[in-house]
Amino acid sequence: MLGLVTDMNVIWIVSDTFRRDHVGAYGNPHIRTPSLDRLAAESVRFDAHYSAGFPTMPTRADHQTGRWTMSFMGWQPLPAGVTTLAEILAGHGLHTAASVDTPYYLRDGMNYDRGFQSFFMNTGQDTLWSLIPEPGYHHEALDVRDRWRVEADRNAPKTFMTAMQWLERHYKEDFFLYVDTWDPHEPWDAPSYYTELYMPDYDGELVLPVYGNWHDVPGYRESQLRKAHATYCGEITMVDTWVGFLLKYVENMGLADKTAVIFTTDHGFYFGEHGGLFGKMSSDKYPDGTLRPYDEPGSKWSYSPLFEEIVHLPLLIRAPGLPPGVYGGLSSAIDVMPTVLDLLRLDIPDFVQGRSLAPAMRDTTRPGREYVVSSLPFANPGDPVQSVDNFLRDLEEAPITTVTAGGWSLLYSPDPGVSQLYDLSSDPRQLDNVIGRHADEARELHRLLVEFMRENEVPDRLLRPRLELRM
Repeated sequence: MLGLVTDMNVIWIVSDTFRRDHVGAYGNPHIRTPSLDRLAAESVRFDAHYSAGFPTMPTRADHQTGRWTMSFMGWQPLPAGVTTLAEILAGHGLHTAASVDTPYYLRDGMNYDRGFQSFFMNTGQDTLWSLIPEPGYHHEALDVRDRWRVEADRNAPKTFMTAMQWLERHYKEDFFLYVDTWDPHEPWDAPSYYTELYMPDYDGELVLPVYGNWHDVPGYRESQLRKAHATYCGEITMVDTWVGFLLKYVENMGLADKTAVIFTTDHGFYFGEHGGLFGKMSSDKYPDGTLRPYDEPGSKWSYSPLFEEIVHLPLLIRAPGLPPGVYGGLSSAIDVMPTVLDLLRLDIPDFVQGRSLAPAMRDTTRPGREYVVSSLPFANPGDPVQSVDNFLRDLEEAPITTVTAGGWSLLYSPDPGVSQLYDLSSDPRQLDNVIGRHADEARELHRLLVEFMRENEVPDRLLRPRLELRM
């Protein structure tokens, strides 16, 4: 064990599926996030922060390793020899602890507790289709929900309460506390009073996303989409409430002046944007629009674009001794891990590919990354991949990789005529595909993608199909 060189603690909060444009501090005047808004006022707010690996567990791998894990692993256990942030910090004498309810940390051999000396898995979250009461598909999540009586019984509150209870016992130690709640991931079932803030006549219906275009589901109504969004917003406010409780604990324990606090997410969600997308990926589905279980015939992932709603993420970092501010340079999810090490004044290992954001927090005029890449782990059509849950489904179409640089966003596909280009400075909602009018910009972003894949030694079978931009 190495000696500590700092007396700072770190609390890193991850809230799954938390859209950046649904936070008051990022400009939303309607959705109630007072706790995060207060945190933002005391933090450096990162305005151009993007996902790397996508979705759930690839992002956790990025967070824990500081590496472009999309280039060498998929949704899978952390490989032997891959070192995590928690392992490094435990080796330097910090008490490393995690309170999580995202359900895939330990399932089926997943080993994302690596390096945590105290690890609390709050059960009850499960795959989306497990909440559909069908013969043969009854799961733990249904049993847990049957026992809910009050708000504190729900997953996000329990996860934050577990973290707070751990702090009560260990607040005088040097610590790294990681809090990961799957909310506001679906199913959106916060107490009704949260949803009623956004839909006063809410009737309590649990609306499931269609993982595709809602217009394609016979009988599906736009009112259902609006209700789903209201329940999602309710979960956002519930999570915000419990973030506030945790931060109040930190304040009451006298830790605020010696504890860095980080808030971020893994990806966003579509609620009807881009022609009617409702979900974060598209798949073959049951006729009612719900996600088809992995072992059903025709269970495949289809065209799943990664627009801004999915890859443009919130990131707030409050660090003792550093003034609040706003940073507009590009950053990636892999940059948070080395930032933690830097704030703790610990050496960043050579294997880390992320770049510490601490210098940008000290000087918000520093340039950011030249570009960022956001993608499912690289794969080809026909490959079985794990996404959304931990079951294999074949890729029916090539996954989209988004390259963001210089105010442009390229949604790249190796298939002819599928790639799209958007000018984010004039078209932030990505409504006007300008690839035909700005082919040179598209080629430059594609060149950066190929450069990225080569630098990260992506296998040739995955690189070869992506060497051309087929407009």
